[in-house]
Amino acid sequence: MDTTIFEQHESEIRGYCRAYPTVFASASNARQVDEAGTSYIDFFAGAGVLNFGHNNPRMKEAMIAFLQADGVAHSLDTYTTTKRDFIARFQEVVLAPRGMDHRMQFMGPTGSNAVEAALKLARLATGRREIVAFSHGFHGMTLGSLAATANHAFRQWAGVPLTDVVRLPFETAPGGRTGIADYAAALRDPSSGVTAPAAFLVEPVQAEGGVNIASREWLHEIQDLAKEVGALFIIDDIQAGVGRTGGYFSFDGMDLDPDIITLAKGLGGFGTPIAMNLNKPEVDAHWSPGAHTGTFRGQGLSFVAGTVALDYFTDESFLADVLAKGEQMREALQRIAASHPDRGWEVRGRGMMQALDTGDGAFAKQVQQECFDRGLLIGPCGSGGKVIKLIPPLTIPEADLTEGLDLLAQALDAAVRTH
Repeated sequence: MDTTIFEQHESEIRGYCRAYPTVFASASNARQVDEAGTSYIDFFAGAGVLNFGHNNPRMKEAMIAFLQADGVAHSLDTYTTTKRDFIARFQEVVLAPRGMDHRMQFMGPTGSNAVEAALKLARLATGRREIVAFSHGFHGMTLGSLAATANHAFRQWAGVPLTDVVRLPFETAPGGRTGIADYAAALRDPSSGVTAPAAFLVEPVQAEGGVNIASREWLHEIQDLAKEVGALFIIDDIQAGVGRTGGYFSFDGMDLDPDIITLAKGLGGFGTPIAMNLNKPEVDAHWSPGAHTGTFRGQGLSFVAGTVALDYFTDESFLADVLAKGEQMREALQRIAASHPDRGWEVRGRGMMQALDTGDGAFAKQVQQECFDRGLLIGPCGSGGKVIKLIPPLTIPEADLTEGLDLLAQALDAAVRTH
């Protein structure tokens, strides 16, 4: 397996390739195959981008037809038939059934771009600077979103102060149960020196932070406080949204009413880049034409594939299948944890984002290597990389899901014997 050209000419910033030291040549649904013909079951799915699998055949067919018809691949923010189709379908499938009238804002192609735009709009709409973000949260790597990101391993590379963020404990972190009430009390005290923020930014499911799950009650506590002090309530659903947890949004069924929702990753369906914010009309009205731009905010291929992806959410059996597979994953992890009771491992997750907290980053990294050696791709996350996160394609065949969970159990057993 010749990786010389990468090692000689690609930046030292390379990350995932060091955990997966092979050269991939093809991929289909939940499998990637390297150039030597070795097949790997993918429980990482592009860090949550490939909710509908590698080379989804429905999307591929639509994209090929689009290219053969000389469709508009790049359009800045001009009107195109493909963008119209996507907007109309998203309104029909996602917004209308939920009684939402949010405006769709397209910006750059990544989740970090979406968060940057959301923070800018919140500050513009309120005339305030500070953003409340939470411990263990991950919101991106550009300076504004990085300021909201909690992980020191990422923050240390900024080179400048990361300011204008108030950090509160996430619900599952120490102090999380009372953190919102304590902050609210300070905001209500005119002598506290604490001033109201522009927005509260929160992930209902912290994916990179270790698959930490917020309760309906805690999220409502944040939303209520935001409303009380005139701040915006922003939900980051970039990795946990688009079906991953068993609903289109990770907060479906919680009766929440966010001012802004940030989306990316699985939104484009095929793995093609796209990011979109859903802004309430009265918030969106603070924008002026061209106030936030980006060269790649009219990705034709992403609109085509993303429109096909929305068809999955018109099939009631699809999300039922996601929940059933998620339960299968949870039960497998619980069996694994129960087989090593002295380790104190914790299982947590929602839908097809399930995780095993091993409490030890070095051990989790060894498990990742044992998995790779057996033909399974996983990605640790959380503080110190101690949490093994499973996010296979939602479309993974039952046989591949079962085999992958068996391989994970073998890898964990092997790691326990040597660590």
